[in-house]
Amino acid sequence: MKVFGIAGYSGSGKTTLIERVLPLLAERGLKVAVIKHTHHDFDIDRPGKDSWRAREAGAVAVLLASDHRTALLTEHRNTPPLLEDLLRKLPPCDLVLVEGYKREAIPKLEVHRAETAKPWLFPDDPNILATASDVDPPNGFPRIDLDAIQQLTDFILNHALS
Repeated sequence: MKVFGIAGYSGSGKTTLIERVLPLLAERGLKVAVIKHTHHDFDIDRPGKDSWRAREAGAVAVLLASDHRTALLTEHRNTPPLLEDLLRKLPPCDLVLVEGYKREAIPKLEVHRAETAKPWLFPDDPNILATASDVDPPNGFPRIDLDAIQQLTDFILNHALS
C-alpha cells in the first residue's frame, strides 16, 4: 500500500483537491482510500443509538455493518491514533491519500491559497515535494496550478507509486 499526503492549512482546498483527483485515479483502475485528520471534535454516532450506548457502556470499538458499508467506531480515550495504526485498519488498496497529518514523514503535496494568508509549510517540511497553489511559492519551489487536475494526478502517481 502506497501513501501520499495532502497537507495545508484549513481552507486551503485539500478536500477539494482530493475530490477532484479521485475520479482520475479511479479511471486508471486504482483502488484509493482516504484518511482525513480532523482537529475538530467530531462524532458520527448519536446519543441514544445502540452503537452510542455500547461505547458509553465501555466498548472500545463498535463495528457498524450494513449490506452497503461498514463503519468502525474506535474509542481513543486518552491516546490519539497514529497514522500507521490507521493504515492497518484499511482494506487492501493501491494508494492511500492522507489529508492532514502535516508532521508525518510521508511524501506530500502542499495545498496553498493566497487568500488564506497562511505561511508556506514546505520550508519546514522536507517531505513536501511541490505545491498546488494559485500563487508562485518563494525560492522557485515547484508549483502546480490548483486547477491542473490531470497534472496533479500524474504528480501524485509519479511520487506515490514509484
